[in-house]
Amino acid sequence: MAQTGRRVDPYRAFNFIVTVIGLKEPVSFTECSGLGSTTEVIDGPRAIGGAGGGSGGLTRLPGKTTFTDITLKWGVTDSTELWDWRQQIVNGKVVRRNGSIVVFDLDNHTEVARWNFVNAWPSKWEGPALSQKGDIAIATLVLAHEGLTSFTTTKV
Repeated sequence: MAQTGRRVDPYRAFNFIVTVIGLKEPVSFTECSGLGSTTEVIDGPRAIGGAGGGSGGLTRLPGKTTFTDITLKWGVTDSTELWDWRQQIVNGKVVRRNGSIVVFDLDNHTEVARWNFVNAWPSKWEGPALSQKGDIAIATLVLAHEGLTSFTTTKV
């Protein structure tokens, strides 16, 4: 809970790391998106005269929860580790990995937020757009996963 009179600034989106358990080389991702979940809404009839004294109408219940794919972008280097992981999927060998998305304070010393994802596997790889402009070659990897197990924040 925020203290009275104390300004609470939102976390900055640029100061983060993504770790994937089982990768030998660290990858400096430039962008991470897709942290989300959606729960289906099921409409059903409300019982008449039930515990809440309902008079009919609809009851809204939670249904199946699905998780948004995580999209990672990074500058292409001589490392082939992410490409190799994706190729395992293409070749029919599903290798699932857990990982975390961690946000740090502005001084890059203190972890302020963390989301852990479970049983992820690369469902899409997209190579960089190449041109004569001199831009950095950015590749994209999309991870399908089975859930975000936690969201934690640390008071700074």
